[in-house]
Amino acid sequence: MTIDHKKIECSGIWKVFGPEPDKIFRGDLSKLDRAEIQKTTGHVIGVNDASFEISEGETFVVMGLSGSGKSTLVRCISRLIEPTRGEVLVDGQSLIDMSSAELREFRRHKISMVFQHFGLFPHRTLTENVAYGLEIRGVGRADRTKKAHETLDLVGLNGWFDHFPRELSGGMQQRVGLARALAVDPEIMVFDEPFSALDPLIRREMQDEVKLLQNVLKKTMVFITHDFLEAIKMGDHIAIMKDGEIVQIGTPEEIVANPINDYVRDFAEEVPRYRVLSAGKVMREKVSAEAQALFDNSDLVKATDKLETLIDRMIHSDAALPVVDDSGQLAGEIDRSIVMNAMRSEV
Repeated sequence: MTIDHKKIECSGIWKVFGPEPDKIFRGDLSKLDRAEIQKTTGHVIGVNDASFEISEGETFVVMGLSGSGKSTLVRCISRLIEPTRGEVLVDGQSLIDMSSAELREFRRHKISMVFQHFGLFPHRTLTENVAYGLEIRGVGRADRTKKAHETLDLVGLNGWFDHFPRELSGGMQQRVGLARALAVDPEIMVFDEPFSALDPLIRREMQDEVKLLQNVLKKTMVFITHDFLEAIKMGDHIAIMKDGEIVQIGTPEEIVANPINDYVRDFAEEVPRYRVLSAGKVMREKVSAEAQALFDNSDLVKATDKLETLIDRMIHSDAALPVVDDSGQLAGEIDRSIVMNAMRSEV
């Protein structure tokens, strides 16, 4: 499989809560907004015609405020909630067409979830908690214990194998939840606001932990959050939801640089732009003789370099530095004034 392989493809996903969900598709009712549909029909729109693709090995964040539909949408991916309409493909196979037995196997072998409230068994040791998914699969005790210990070690809990969840802090319990999800070696991992209940410092540590693990394991991750700063930090792509609809999908840089409306712009204003924007996004395409000379001497800036990595390099210099693209070709130049301007509220 290539890096461009589409692991998950969702097309036209609707979830309507109410006794006659198909009622809203008659006439032009589905064109009304969420409040109007609820007032007119008594039905609640959980997800409104959502379509997106997730590449293999990427972290795809679904972000929105409470009630935006993000958790409902993600549960439709695994059919924990049945979509009213639409198609969900995983590796090209339709989840909608799966039988109960096929869906059970899919959940056992291809996907695992990490929840906000841990969901640990209080009467089981950490080893037994982490090995639970393997036990369900029928893996022998010795093999599942070995795997549980390896996975607990991976998340920094070596030596805690025989302890119980009540003996752990919230951050440590979430590490156990992460280890349990990893132990079954899933292809897809779903994180349902996993760090929302943690203190800010521990939350940042867990974010960093997951990013480090992802750099090694290259799982396909779907991450739900209501925190835009967390979305920017964790996501390769972000889908921002409001009232059941996806209002914008893009990379963190695309969303911060080009918010599609005021709703997204309000989130983007929270983000220090220099931490998200890259040199290629703000560079001057016309190259001066000064930058050309530096290009010849290999004093280069990559188009993908984040501005925050350039600040120390440029703060005491007025020189324009050459910017090169992925193939090493000269694409533009960047100087201190460009970096300073890019750090303001408008690009």
